[in-house]
This record gives sequence, structure tokens and C-alpha cells, in this order.
Amino acid sequence: MKYPDEPDSLCTVSIIEPIVQEVFELDCQNKLEEDFLDNLEIEDKETKVFHYARISKKNFTVGQKVLLQHSKLKFFPGKLRSRWLGPHVITKFFANGAVEIQSLKTNNTFKVNDHQLKEYRKGFQTEHVEIMDLRDPIL
Repeated sequence: MKYPDEPDSLCTVSIIEPIVQEVFELDCQNKLEEDFLDNLEIEDKETKVFHYARISKKNFTVGQKVLLQHSKLKFFPGKLRSRWLGPHVITKFFANGAVEIQSLKTNNTFKVNDHQLKEYRKGFQTEHVEIMDLRDPIL
């Protein structure tokens, strides 16, 4: 075996330098990729924390009136239709987050996810509305 010190050796400095340079560049590239992946993972965690902090938790009770989201709503025909059906009454809760509701109109029961529900609020009462005639009186 010949050593690099010998002039007729195949392992001269001019052959070894590009190989060492390439290995060094690959090592630097791997470190940059690792740093990028670490930063990406940290950013994903921060984004999840930010998102979940802004989700409002809905607290429903049995007997409460709720509206059900109309999931089969088509966007173009009848765009101005309401996205909510109801009112319905909550009859039962399940451990997996499902809720059993009963329709007030048809008395049918449905098992739905609680993300599809919204609190039902009554409209304004029209009993105390005063009607005023704005036409000019005829003399």
C-alpha cells in the first residue's frame, strides 16, 4: 500500500480536497435541513396552540333548544337560505361528543356531533311594538 506522502500515490492532496469539501457541504446541508425541520415543528405546535385557544367551547344541557347545521346545503341554488335547521331539543349526551336531539316539529330523534349545533335564541318579542301612522292627516 502506498501512502499519501509518496509522490506517485493515487491519494494525492488534489484528489482528496474535493471529496472532503463535498462531504463538508453535505454535512452543512444536513444540519440546515435538521434546523428547518425543527423550526417547522415548533411553528406547527405554536399554530395549534394559537388555533385551539380561539375555539369557543359550547356548553349544552339536556332540554336546551339548539339549531342544527344544514350540512347538505348547496351553495348556488338558494344562496340566501338559512344554514341552520330547528329548533331542536337536546335529549341525551354520549361520551364520544355525540348528542341526541329531538325535532320539535316532527318529534324525530337524531344523533349528531356537537360541533354541528348552535344555541337557539328567541327572536324579538313583538307584543310591545307601537304602530305609528306617518301619513299626513287630511283636513
